[in-house]
Amino acid sequence: MKSPARIAIDIGGTFTDAVLQIGASRYTSKVLTTASDPAEGFMQGIDDLLQQAAIQPSEISLITHGTTLATNALIERRGAKTALIVTEGHRDSLEIGYENRFDQYNFDADRKPPLVTRAHRWAVSERIDYQGRILTELDESSVTKLLDQIDSQSVESVAVGLLHAYANPAHEQRIREMIKDEFPDIAISLSSEVCPEIREYERQSTTCANAFVQPLIAGYLLKVRERLQSTGFTCACLLMTSGGHQVTIETAASFPVRLVESGPAGGAILAAHIAKALGEPSVVSFDMGGTTAKICLIDNFELPLSRTFEVDRAHRFMKGSGMPIKIPVVDMVEIGAGGGSLAKVDGLGRIHVGPESAGSEPGPACYGSGGKNAAVTDANLALKRLDPEKFAGGSMVLDSESAIQVVKKAVGDPLGVTTTEAAQAIIEIVDENMASAARVHAVEKGVDVKERTLIAFGGGAPLHAMSVARKLGISRVIVPRDAGVGSAVGFLLAPIAFEVVRSRFTTLANLDTHAINSLFEDMEKEAISTVRLGSKEGALCIRRHAYIRYAGQGHEIKVELPRWPLNKQDRDSIQNAFMHAYESQYGRGIPGVPLEILTWSLTASTEPDEHIRSDAGISTDAEFVSEERSEVRMPDRVNSENCPVIERHAITLHTEVKGPAIITENQTTLILPQGWTLRANQFGDLRSTEISGCTTNESAPKKNLTPIKKQVIWDRLISIVEEQAQALIRTAFSTTVREAGDLSAGIFDLSGKMLAQAVTGTPGHVNAMATSVGYFLETLSLEKMRP
Repeated sequence: MKSPARIAIDIGGTFTDAVLQIGASRYTSKVLTTASDPAEGFMQGIDDLLQQAAIQPSEISLITHGTTLATNALIERRGAKTALIVTEGHRDSLEIGYENRFDQYNFDADRKPPLVTRAHRWAVSERIDYQGRILTELDESSVTKLLDQIDSQSVESVAVGLLHAYANPAHEQRIREMIKDEFPDIAISLSSEVCPEIREYERQSTTCANAFVQPLIAGYLLKVRERLQSTGFTCACLLMTSGGHQVTIETAASFPVRLVESGPAGGAILAAHIAKALGEPSVVSFDMGGTTAKICLIDNFELPLSRTFEVDRAHRFMKGSGMPIKIPVVDMVEIGAGGGSLAKVDGLGRIHVGPESAGSEPGPACYGSGGKNAAVTDANLALKRLDPEKFAGGSMVLDSESAIQVVKKAVGDPLGVTTTEAAQAIIEIVDENMASAARVHAVEKGVDVKERTLIAFGGGAPLHAMSVARKLGISRVIVPRDAGVGSAVGFLLAPIAFEVVRSRFTTLANLDTHAINSLFEDMEKEAISTVRLGSKEGALCIRRHAYIRYAGQGHEIKVELPRWPLNKQDRDSIQNAFMHAYESQYGRGIPGVPLEILTWSLTASTEPDEHIRSDAGISTDAEFVSEERSEVRMPDRVNSENCPVIERHAITLHTEVKGPAIITENQTTLILPQGWTLRANQFGDLRSTEISGCTTNESAPKKNLTPIKKQVIWDRLISIVEEQAQALIRTAFSTTVREAGDLSAGIFDLSGKMLAQAVTGTPGHVNAMATSVGYFLETLSLEKMRP
């Protein structure tokens, strides 16, 4: 029987990655993203794969596609002219947002304006309470008045976000009927369908985002379908979602906001699959592309899912500065650190790398497409860690001289250091930024990363993986086969699935099991009917969860529920499951505090394809051939040196590569520093291990710290105090602490002088904190203090 041929396409901010899987054979392609017409890059990648495999479009059985189009439309504010209809008295909820400021010490810091301007936010008379009871009937005359405004103001899409519509959607549905009667072709998004969850601001923000991108995404998907059909494809094309599932084009067109962050979800799926195949129960997924880096913590081979994330953060990827989107999403942290991230020196002589990116147009200076600023890829090329002739599978040749010149101009000249030192500083800073993001994310989740294995993929991650791992105290790194297109490979592993979420508040003690069972029955019907649009046959897996917290807290913990209908006896098992999850995350539970359940979720999914990671046919020869590259500056080295360069396909099962070494392949390059060893496994993965006790740091004595080293130490201190602040927020019972940032965190020396303080928090606490530390130092001896 002929193996099915499946294609996965991942459109990123810089590159479009394409993968074709036919049985055990895999073909890959990486082309520059065509920002002006993403469908063009989509078809270029597919054409390249078909030529490599010498097959026809009609032989392809399935195409899976992930895209940044929805994300970019939100960031660039390039969407439909949108109106928002709300309950009377709540016109400005979308603009008020949260109470806290994301940067207390920046007088110019401000959130970006909402997607829908005040002139297009309209109120209607109606009221429903949190239990779904109608307190005030919908005044249809107030809706009728809005119909003229839709016409006169040329509104293209409408979002409806009424108060407590998650509990009773009747009024939202009636508003849609009235608008559709007058404007049958207009796009309408209901909060009761897009985000039927408690928390008004997040629900309205998500619904507006869906409405804003809906016409654009629907048009793009129609164009993709037409191009595929005109080229001879007869197979289905499914879309990846942020939650790691595949959905049909029809579902994606209805809920395009679920496509945001679809690419990173594929990478996390790949990491979870590798972890399971290799028996690694706790891993750090590290995905670095051309624009951003994504870090995800995976335990017990399960994708960590979250209910909320942010898009379009206004300030240095700072938490709280973006647009909240409340949909199922793989829980990860994303920062502006990619191959295209730009480096500059500020007025204080500090180096900043990202979040600004060169993107694909014009790209880093070394692309030769007009880029004038120094990017991370330019720095890696200046250090000779990249082969200019083999970048992106040889599809483009890099300009080494341009890279050297922009690094010198952007960092070398302002700091008075050599070009090599400047390039090394850029890499050191971006590595520290990524490691710091991973540390803070780990603290938020209550885990320690030191004993984990890091799985690195994406075009940039293998270049930086060992350095980031060392900063995190991680000694094991896995770089999977075809790491440079890892997210696209992950698409091939994703199930066809759909998650339905409903908010129904209750205490565990007063749980009405009959009502919740009835709710789950309706949710299961909706989930299954959506999945069957893309998978007509085969058994489906049903999973149910509740989001639970201690009464008074503001952060819920996800708890899996039994698959059978709930009964009163299940209360104890639910409580025990919550206590176990809470203690695992925060160290201890809080006896005697009642539990509250806010939200219920149900996911129906097909079984994922577990067979694409077959034996890669790695040679068992004991020898491999390498060449040598001169004047390479490796991590943690103060001198350049000759370094062996090895083609990845030449590494065999029974050989060990010792650093320093450079491993090259079509879509990425792996840097193996001194003190690390590397072996291949039967799947084609490369497993690297740091040699215990090996000293590789050749830096100058600490009393002669360079400005670059001082900056790294400063960044590390800031990372530590931000970890403290986030831990306090996650466990706080005070609404003022959680939402207004009524806290401070700092590090002090032995004399009580402050070394660093968190940006998260309130400035008014700083003096009191310093006085308190001084008092404790005077009152208690250091011997009596303990962490």
